[in-house]
Amino acid sequence: MGGTRGGLVGPREVRAMSTLSAERCVACRRDSPRVTEPEIAELTREVSGWQLLERDGIARLERVFHFASFVDALAFTNRVGALAEAEGHHPALLTEWGRVTVTWWTHKIRGLHRNDFIMAAKTEMLAIGPA
Repeated sequence: MGGTRGGLVGPREVRAMSTLSAERCVACRRDSPRVTEPEIAELTREVSGWQLLERDGIARLERVFHFASFVDALAFTNRVGALAEAEGHHPALLTEWGRVTVTWWTHKIRGLHRNDFIMAAKTEMLAIGPA
């Protein structure tokens, strides 16, 4: 994955991330479709820094965010938790000293849905903070 050059996000990535982060999650049912391979290819370009991985046979999006202290990491965890509650879509969160690992996938469909990419973009915005 990538998409950053010297720590700067390119114009397409900022637009795409802003577009995804402005979307709302839709309620999923067990028969909701997973994103297709072409959709995954497109959406992963829109959330720079997130790793696409498979764990326990389930595709997931994951990213590690780094912080100066445990207090900062915990504050970020709480912001992600509040966002998850507001959107009705919940990640796996691992909070450690100076870092938080956020993993998104849709439990009901045991895979990735557009919601996961929306939440990755929203999580990214939380990490960046207000402009």
